[in-house]
Amino acid sequence: MRRSLRAKKVSFQCRVCETHIATANIVKIKVDENLPSELVGDIRALGHDAQSVMDEHLVGSPDTELLAHVRAEDRAILTLDKGIADVRAFPPAEYPGIILLRPPATGRIAVRRFAMEHVPRLLQENLAGRLAVISCAGVRFR
Repeated sequence: MRRSLRAKKVSFQCRVCETHIATANIVKIKVDENLPSELVGDIRALGHDAQSVMDEHLVGSPDTELLAHVRAEDRAILTLDKGIADVRAFPPAEYPGIILLRPPATGRIAVRRFAMEHVPRLLQENLAGRLAVISCAGVRFR
């Protein structure tokens, strides 16, 4: 049975007329150390619960330890690490979601721009038990 990472809903109110204007689903996500740290703030600005591997002193941890943490915290992981996306080593069904970014260019600005072009739409999907691979060709789920 897949758990939904969209269990928490938040209603927003218009500050002028105080009426409800939207309901958003909050996704819990951990940003890997190989991604620009600014992505944590970008994802939080979208209304999601983002944490960084760096903030939690998990930098340099083996993939097995990192994924044990994201599983315990019920968080999806956002990464550039193809090893974490190895479905034989880390079957997606056992995790709250694995998101692998495959940007066409490297560098902080290029990776951040690529992530913010694709991640907001992806966070509207149910990621539990799924591997999402984001490339220029689009999003593939496994």
